[in-house]
Amino acid sequence: MTTTRATPFAVSLEEVSQSYGEVTALDRVSRGFRKGSLTAIMGPSGSGKSTFLHCASGLDRPSSGTVRLGDLDMGGLRETELTRLRRERIGFVFQGYNLMPSMDVERNIALPLSLGNRQVDRRWLDEVVHRVGMADHLDRLPARLSGGQQQRVAVARALVTRPEIVFADEPTAALDPRSAGHVLKLLRDAVDEMGQTVVLVTHDPVAAAWADSVVFLSGGRIVDELTAPSAATVLAHWGTL
Repeated sequence: MTTTRATPFAVSLEEVSQSYGEVTALDRVSRGFRKGSLTAIMGPSGSGKSTFLHCASGLDRPSSGTVRLGDLDMGGLRETELTRLRRERIGFVFQGYNLMPSMDVERNIALPLSLGNRQVDRRWLDEVVHRVGMADHLDRLPARLSGGQQQRVAVARALVTRPEIVFADEPTAALDPRSAGHVLKLLRDAVDEMGQTVVLVTHDPVAAAWADSVVFLSGGRIVDELTAPSAATVLAHWGTL
């Protein structure tokens, strides 16, 4: 009797390419994201970072190649199935927060559960709220929060469904250094203390230094990778692209 060995990767890409007309944004990219890790994706403008994130997270279908969430080939899913999968099994944090202005903090955090008609696990919600430091602001609307507080709400919203992976797209680009540090620590703690898997797209060497490894893209291809990064070593690698 043979047994199937579970994949060590939360998400994996195999020979993934993405073209828009005559422009090749990704060119046969293969990379797995190990469960319980934080990986930073870096590269100059036009390197394919956003396309990489969109394909890896199921926001876009690649022109060719395979993207798997765990052992599931996402290419075989219908659009409605893909939408449900993103809502229930993948978390997102974007630069622009994307909070609902008419909803208070608690309802914004619980929104993915409401959209999926899933019951709120009050103990888990309370833990997530506590971890992001927003327990005293649950009844506030986004307009009454600072940018850093809004991004912490967005991180909580990404974690509340217990996703298999969180994709963070330039989550600190609009924040001051202190607020950015708080958000990055939240993502780091989610990996170290909660076993989460995080993929962080960033242009900031300081942000990338929070990761376990940094993947460098150029011309739609992975051209380098750095483990145990520091801001100085990330900056040095960046200068070679």
